[in-house]
Amino acid sequence: MTDDHLAGVRDRYGRLASDAAAGRGADDRERYCGASYAEDELAGLPGAAVTASLGCGNPFALADLHPGEDVLDLGSGGGIDVLLSARRIGPDGTAHGVDATAEMVDLARANAAAAGVTNAVFHEGSIDRLPLPDASVDVVLSNCVVNLVADKAAVFAEVRRVLRPGGRVAITDLVVDDALDAGARERLGRVVDCAAGALTVPEYRAVLATAGLRGVTIEATHDVDEHVRSVAVRAVSPLVTSDDVVVRLMVDGDWPAVAAIYAAGIATGDATFETEVPSWDGWRAAKELRLVAVDGGDRVLGWAAGSAVSDRCVYGGVMEHGIYVDPAAAGRGVGTLLLRTFLAAAERAGIWTVQSGIFPENRASLALHERCGFRVVGRRERLGSHHGRWRDVLLVEHRSATVGCD
Repeated sequence: MTDDHLAGVRDRYGRLASDAAAGRGADDRERYCGASYAEDELAGLPGAAVTASLGCGNPFALADLHPGEDVLDLGSGGGIDVLLSARRIGPDGTAHGVDATAEMVDLARANAAAAGVTNAVFHEGSIDRLPLPDASVDVVLSNCVVNLVADKAAVFAEVRRVLRPGGRVAITDLVVDDALDAGARERLGRVVDCAAGALTVPEYRAVLATAGLRGVTIEATHDVDEHVRSVAVRAVSPLVTSDDVVVRLMVDGDWPAVAAIYAAGIATGDATFETEVPSWDGWRAAKELRLVAVDGGDRVLGWAAGSAVSDRCVYGGVMEHGIYVDPAAAGRGVGTLLLRTFLAAAERAGIWTVQSGIFPENRASLALHERCGFRVVGRRERLGSHHGRWRDVLLVEHRSATVGCD
């Protein structure tokens, strides 16, 4: 991408900001975005925030934001995704926007003021040199902006830098066909100008992996041109990295491997009362905290997940967990790294007790939990029938030394 093109991008978006501020919409907005935002999402937003949005999707809908999280939007434009995020995360979180166009930053600040949003902060700057400190946000959003930047490796290195451990990436962007060479991309850029710097899907995966982001999924959403399509990009920042093992949040694409490891545990007869693997939708709905350990190729080596023991508020800090390791990964310290990371993540979520029931015959699991600070608090005799015989279960628990101690 040339300097002339970058100057053209700034000029174009500066004019777009001026038009939006004056009540004029973007003629080509629907061409790229389609009906990306739902009516209830846009309700209450200033019109200038909507008309200044020239994206290719709805990253806000991908992000699964929670109250109290801190969010960053790359290329925030008139502020539509920042304002939506600010509403979702509430007063305990902050929604940041970074944009290289001064006119857009001014417009976004005016839109935030008009909407009465007080937890949104807009910065003028470049997304390949972000004006935020290390490990300062939980989620990074972007809507059809990364494709406009020449040094995408620098962009995602910065994304990894500002994300907290376990942070998430939710981006909508444009990609081009794998078969297009540089000349064809240049010609295409004259027709679909936003695609001038777009990557192919393999190139996109490679630049995310180089930045150290894991759990990558890239899903096509709609076609913009014969050779250009909009995609939804998701990734996560590792929670812990140790030698050749990384612990990160579980993503949808991990389920086949997670299910296979679960099935291997069920087959031993000593891991669980369950006799078959549930569906992904049902299992995911029941679990509040889901982690996987992966190798350098992002192959799942083990998983841990927790669920609330009760919906009564008094038990709000008590979680029951399960942990399973691929038999092929035994002896690599996967279970210990995974369980210790799970406990740390649970504490950050306000959990003061993590507990589980373990068959007395499962000596490997008992030893793992003892190494990680669990204690046996009792034996529940003949708790349930399993394959025609009654089984005892040892109740083990880990109490936080910091959460729930006041």
